[in-house]
Amino acid sequence: MVEQFVGNWTLASSENFDDYMKAIGVGFATRQMGNVMKPNLKISVGDDGVISMKSESTFKTTEIKFKLNEEFDEMTADGRNTKTVVSFDNGKLVQKQSWDDKITSLEREIQDGKLIAKCYMDDIVAVRTYEKAA
Repeated sequence: MVEQFVGNWTLASSENFDDYMKAIGVGFATRQMGNVMKPNLKISVGDDGVISMKSESTFKTTEIKFKLNEEFDEMTADGRNTKTVVSFDNGKLVQKQSWDDKITSLEREIQDGKLIAKCYMDDIVAVRTYEKAA
């Protein structure tokens, strides 16, 4: 299940992320920071089934803790208050965020030992590729 995602991941490449941030309503200054950040992503699973995803960078550190298929309140790195649900579908961690009548989804999957995160908003798709830290 989600064990394949557990570990420390470093952002290796990012495509179309500025357009994605624009689409979800992120302001110019925050987008500039978001475009240059190379966050480390730490994913762990507790004995109680609670999954932790922590994103650390020199600019900001955010962490969400959740159980699969249970809605929770999330304060995103860009300051949105969302209702979020994370599910495990076909080998992917699928995170759906809703706020202000908008919905975005982030799909994370492991391909060739890399964590591929696809961010969807309307017809915009950003792809961020993470490599496992040694």
